[in-house]
Amino acid sequence: MTNVVMPQMGESIAEGTIVRWIKKVGDSIDRDEPLFEISTDKVDAEIPSPAAGVLTEIKVKEGETVAVNSVVATIGVAGEVRTASEAISPAVPEAAVGQAESAQAEAAARETSNESEERTSDTPEELRRQKSSPLVRRIAQEHKVDLAQIHGTGLSGRVTKHDILGYIQLGQGTAPSPAPPATGPAFKPGENVQVVPMSVMRKKIAEHMVLSARTSPHVYSVYEVNFGRVSTLRDKKKAQYEAGGVKLTFTAFIAKVTIDALRQFPIVNASLDGDNIVYKKDINLGIAVALDNGLIVPVIRNADEKNLLGLSRAINDLANRARTKKLSPDDVQAGTFTITNPGIFGALYGMPLINQPQVAILGVGTIEKRAVVIDDAIAIRPVCHITLGHDHRLVDGADAGRFLSFVKERLEHFDEAWM
Repeated sequence: MTNVVMPQMGESIAEGTIVRWIKKVGDSIDRDEPLFEISTDKVDAEIPSPAAGVLTEIKVKEGETVAVNSVVATIGVAGEVRTASEAISPAVPEAAVGQAESAQAEAAARETSNESEERTSDTPEELRRQKSSPLVRRIAQEHKVDLAQIHGTGLSGRVTKHDILGYIQLGQGTAPSPAPPATGPAFKPGENVQVVPMSVMRKKIAEHMVLSARTSPHVYSVYEVNFGRVSTLRDKKKAQYEAGGVKLTFTAFIAKVTIDALRQFPIVNASLDGDNIVYKKDINLGIAVALDNGLIVPVIRNADEKNLLGLSRAINDLANRARTKKLSPDDVQAGTFTITNPGIFGALYGMPLINQPQVAILGVGTIEKRAVVIDDAIAIRPVCHITLGHDHRLVDGADAGRFLSFVKERLEHFDEAWM
């Protein structure tokens, strides 16, 4: 028998939610064939089977959240399949868990054995603080919250992200509402409404947006950019790129000049750590991708090492894998700056919230032909509005102005040699 566990989807991920079981009890499965779909703080992904055989038992229902390394299913042979009524149960008898519980107990013992020799006086509150994830500890540090004051609802009293966000928002360690409390009921009895639970991804997005709005004082600057030069170059090179299997988009041009601007103005490629400014030496560019049920931001690592062709390939690849749920944990971590494009839906411009712990985000509006004045003459050109949302704790209006002026100048005078 093989135990299937909730995978560790990134260093800061402490738990995951089972969104969907792709296989059901009794189904045959090959090694590395998709078995179930999960959602975490960072990414939605299909998880492959660790072994070939038959899915003999499902221990965690769809919609349930469990800690990483928890056993969620077992794979064996057909004769080991449990009945449908036994397949999922809220409480699994000790004898049925067997090896899984023993392994977890041994892991917990190893985790605390070294510390217990040196710290025999640790209180439950101190232990709870030690077991919290890096993400929870960072949120606690940013909001000056003592984790010992929070009642953890996670495994062994661990303080989860829901616990700390609830403490910050409501003043007590309860799960937070995904939005600020309403002044009245959302609907009245008998009112003609349809009530649908939020998806896991929608909940995660809501939590992150509330956290960002509470963390950063957002200020916005908007510039108008003439895309005539970029449009001409795109038309000229589009067939050549497509012959190489790459779609040349306006986003690639915008990404290229944004990277140059981040190198020129490192304050925009930074983060805050208490009273310290952390300047990121790497430029890891996040490109927001709209999905049917939400939004995800895969990251191009070391984006400044790529030319326009390389950026085009990376953007196309990440967008395709995001929409097919093939992203890996590394694909959505360590971003230092984000570009989002509400213009693809026709928006004139957007005012996006910052992707924490970054300090700025670039919003790209729709590109459409308009009448513009060039050398005292009226001409028709493709025009776009770009928006920089920035954290006013670190990035001032002058910084934003210099950054956007640089981006505008580069786009309007894009050199073919940069391709």
